[in-house]
Amino acid sequence: MTSVFIDGAAGTTGLDIRDRLAGRTDLSVVTLDEARRKDPSARAEALNDADFVILCLPDEAAKEAVALIASDRPRVIDASSAHRVAPGWTYGFPELEPDGADHIAAARRVSNPGCYPTGFLALVRPLVRTGLLPADWPVTVNAVSGYSGGGKAMIAEYEDQVSPPSFRAYALDLAHKHVPEMTVHSGLSHAPLFAPAVAALRQGMVVEVPLNLAAMPNRPTVAAVRDVLARAYAGQPLVRVADDGLSGIAIEEHAGTDRLTLRVRGNDATGQVRLIATLDNLGKGAGGAAVQNLNIMAGLDPLAGLVS
Repeated sequence: MTSVFIDGAAGTTGLDIRDRLAGRTDLSVVTLDEARRKDPSARAEALNDADFVILCLPDEAAKEAVALIASDRPRVIDASSAHRVAPGWTYGFPELEPDGADHIAAARRVSNPGCYPTGFLALVRPLVRTGLLPADWPVTVNAVSGYSGGGKAMIAEYEDQVSPPSFRAYALDLAHKHVPEMTVHSGLSHAPLFAPAVAALRQGMVVEVPLNLAAMPNRPTVAAVRDVLARAYAGQPLVRVADDGLSGIAIEEHAGTDRLTLRVRGNDATGQVRLIATLDNLGKGAGGAAVQNLNIMAGLDPLAGLVS
């Protein structure tokens, strides 16, 4: 049976992945008790003996874990941001490119996408790839996440307060660690202006990219933008392009699921469009994506353990 070791199983993403794999009969999860988890030799043994290793660690700790792997046996999925633009690592967003799942299936090292980049790239990458959005276009992305995206520290900060802030903008220095990932994997030649925020709810995410189509050289229509996205994700069970005419989009729309919904709402008279993605920051944005990548790499049902 295929064995899986989650290094960092006590963290937010690690716990979520462990829960998703519990009860699976096609996988065996390797666990270390508290004493052995803190024993460097026991941890190194688990890292080298498992068929698959999922790293749910801070960036530097993830790099250290990879350095401990001396065996050719384990294939690695890194849920940190340490290797998302690193040479030799495959980006773990199977729907993003037409052959994305094939590359993941063959990979030895896969970097799990970040939650914000998942929504952003799903909206922008097909437009850049087809030339509808110029690669040198100045792009802005506004996003709001549930507080669980900040891990245990932020969860405690919000859940221990009687009246936590309902909305808090952050990364005001415009140097968020997700920006390199968003730039490289979108194909943009300039980094997007990324404006993230946290809301006082545990899970959920809205990512929005506004575009002034009328200012673009090719002046694309709203319908043309929607068509590019619809064709890019046709037949994908977890990603859909909705044309439902909703007057408002709820941040918690996909909380508790592994779905990703994209919407294109615009006005051809003004030449403006709002590209909007909704997802669960712990689902398609973290643990769900890691399990999906594990399934693909192991040749199992890609949707096993997921809520589609």
